[in-house]
Amino acid sequence: MNTWSAIAAASGLMSLALSGLYWRERRRRLQLFAQLEDLSKQLASKMASDALPGLLTRALFDAAIAKKANKVDRGAGPFGVLYVTLDNFVLLNDAFGNETGDRLLKEVSRRLAMCDGDKTPTCHIAVGEFALLVDGDQHSAHASAQRVSDALAVPFTFEAIRAQLTCSIGIAVYPDHGAVSKIVGNAALAMRSVKLNGGSDFCLYDPKMGAEIREQALLFNDLRSALDKGEFELYFQPKIDAVSLQVTGAEALLRWHHPERGLVSPVVFIPLAEQYGLIGPIGHWVIEEACRKAARWRERGLRMRVAVNISGYQMREDDLVNRIEAALQRNGIQPERFTCEITESVAMEDTKVTQLTFEKMRNAGFHVSIDDFGTGYSSLAALRKLPARELKIDRAFVSDLEESEDARSIAQSIVNMATALNLRVVAEGVETPGQRDLLVGMGCNELQGFLFSMPMPAYELERLALHEREPDEMDFRKSLFSETYLGKLH
Repeated sequence: MNTWSAIAAASGLMSLALSGLYWRERRRRLQLFAQLEDLSKQLASKMASDALPGLLTRALFDAAIAKKANKVDRGAGPFGVLYVTLDNFVLLNDAFGNETGDRLLKEVSRRLAMCDGDKTPTCHIAVGEFALLVDGDQHSAHASAQRVSDALAVPFTFEAIRAQLTCSIGIAVYPDHGAVSKIVGNAALAMRSVKLNGGSDFCLYDPKMGAEIREQALLFNDLRSALDKGEFELYFQPKIDAVSLQVTGAEALLRWHHPERGLVSPVVFIPLAEQYGLIGPIGHWVIEEACRKAARWRERGLRMRVAVNISGYQMREDDLVNRIEAALQRNGIQPERFTCEITESVAMEDTKVTQLTFEKMRNAGFHVSIDDFGTGYSSLAALRKLPARELKIDRAFVSDLEESEDARSIAQSIVNMATALNLRVVAEGVETPGQRDLLVGMGCNELQGFLFSMPMPAYELERLALHEREPDEMDFRKSLFSETYLGKLH
């Protein structure tokens, strides 16, 4: 083979080798691209859903809203955003644990995504907060909110745990309720308006809500420093013996003297305190101050039982009973002269923490009263397990006693139930002689309401009890006075 032939052969071999390398590299790159594409699809799928199954991320939810808004701008029908918050999720999560809380959120996610029949675009905004995208006008969005509320109202059952959720829902409809960039925020404003009014409801966005939320934010800011500034005061409303119509005790009621707003109603600031975690320190102050006032009354010869409202938040505090016992000891108050008023809804919470607190109260010897009775779903079996000494008939039934046969039947049933369980019965909200006479006839033990007295500062109640003011129709039960004071009277 001559030199040129050898060169040609070598060149051919080199070309074949290079061609093989090219096609091998091309095949490798194609495989790499395929792998990258598969990974991209996996990432897109991961991004398309929240950690909760079937839910969109916020970015994809916003993209879905923008796409819907673009269609509306070109002539399609409106759509709505529902902003849903679970009112009592944190409570249930704390009571049953994070594992149950996670399972609960997954079930909530499933119900939300399916509540409108077809799969509803749903986004997990924050812990216990969701947003839904629904078709239709305000009327349709209202109907969707009702379906959401109904879907979440069905109890959640996990093994032996049965959880009941309530939710607050804000509704904003595009384009009626603002630009596309603000539609979720406006739905959230509507939700917060519902929460501020007690929760467990839904409403449409209104431009005035922004001002209301800002007002609430200002009020909350002032509330945070009210305790340190000494702006709180306890008022007391007497409890009246139903037979003798003499005063037997008093309920402590919190009042806030705002330096600029004047007297702020507890209906306004208590929900704020509960919602934003201030109810704990405020509640502790109420307990301490009530004991301090009772100690002063005792020093002056008046031995009344004082009642304090205990919130659901406080019932879940591990050291609540220890704090109360310490306050009683510091002020020389006997445990049986301290009444813990606990609403029926809180009392019926079947949580380990709440039930443990009740057991501690039993052991401590506190006088426990179930407040607002008749509004919940108590049973004889459940009541027998509680250390309750009395029931308070809710004012809603008392106010209708003279006009409603149903109200009279409910009140009589409560009295009969209490009698069977050897419990005392207190009726609150008594405002007319007719209501008083009916309740006395039913067998109520104590009455409380404007018919007898408005809530008053502690010093006014003291003056009334010790006859240091003008004669009044109220009289104080003699057994509540010490022998020393009785000697002065005689």
